[in-house]
Amino acid sequence: MSMNVGSGSAAGADPEPMMEMNMTPLIDVMLVLIIMLIITIPKANHSVNLNMPVGTPPPPTTEPVVVTIDVDFDGTIVWDGQTIPNRDALEQKLMNVAAQADQPEVHLRPNKLVAYSAVAGVMASAQRLGVTKIGLVGNEQFQ
Repeated sequence: MSMNVGSGSAAGADPEPMMEMNMTPLIDVMLVLIIMLIITIPKANHSVNLNMPVGTPPPPTTEPVVVTIDVDFDGTIVWDGQTIPNRDALEQKLMNVAAQADQPEVHLRPNKLVAYSAVAGVMASAQRLGVTKIGLVGNEQFQ
C-alpha cells in the first residue's frame, strides 16, 4: 500500500490506471456473511422433553399398587415373579395397567448385564400403550 506521489513523466500526460483491486469491501461483505451464518445456525439441543408435575400433590390416602418388572441378564422378562413368555403377553399386561383409572406404579428393574435393547423395548412398549407411572429401580448397581 504505497502512494504514488510523482511519476516523473511529462506534465499533462494521463496518470496510469490503478492495477490492483480494492479488497476492503470484499472483506467487509465476507465478515457480514460469516456473522449472519453464525447467528442463523440453530443451537444444538440434547435434552429429553418431560411432562413434570406443577406444584406439590396432596399426600396419598392409600398405598399405591406396585408392579415390578424384572429384566434378567438374558432378556427374560419377569412380571411380579411370573415369567412372561413373549412380547405380546407383556404388552397385554401393560394394556391392562394403562386401562385402569388409577394406574399402578410400574417399577422396572433391569439386570446389570442385560442388553440395552431389551430394557428400551419394555420402556417403549409401556410408553406407547399409555403407562404413565413408570420408574427405574436398582440404579445403585450401575455405580
